Amino acid sequence: QVQLVESGGGLVQAGGSLRLSCTASGRTFSMISMGWFRQAPGKEREFVGTITWTAGRTYYADSVKGRFTISRDNARNTMYLQMNSLKPEDTAIYLCAVQRWVGDVIKQTSYNYWGQGTQVTVSS
Repeated sequence: QVQLVESGGGLVQAGGSLRLSCTASGRTFSMISMGWFRQAPGKEREFVGTITWTAGRTYYADSVKGRFTISRDNARNTMYLQMNSLKPEDTAIYLCAVQRWVGDVIKQTSYNYWGQGTQVTVSS
């Protein structure tokens, strides 16, 4: 089992920045990658980005590319999501997830463990 806790959400004005954190505990040696998803009210959960745990390779959704950056601190078992130039349409609950085997990183079904999420609200 892997437990995930997100933090760092909040209210920010359009154009502002926030940094989210996701800390893993438990059987963290089994992690291949970690990802961020988000879900806005009344919408499907969507892929935001992912990072491979060993090599640190990243991949982003087109909607956030160039504005969001994912990084990780292996020693702290923590993944970060730096969000810049935020837009009202970025408003959502942001969830982190762990992938334990190779699979399509943009699909929710490829991830084995999920956090509870943290709310990000961007005002116009």
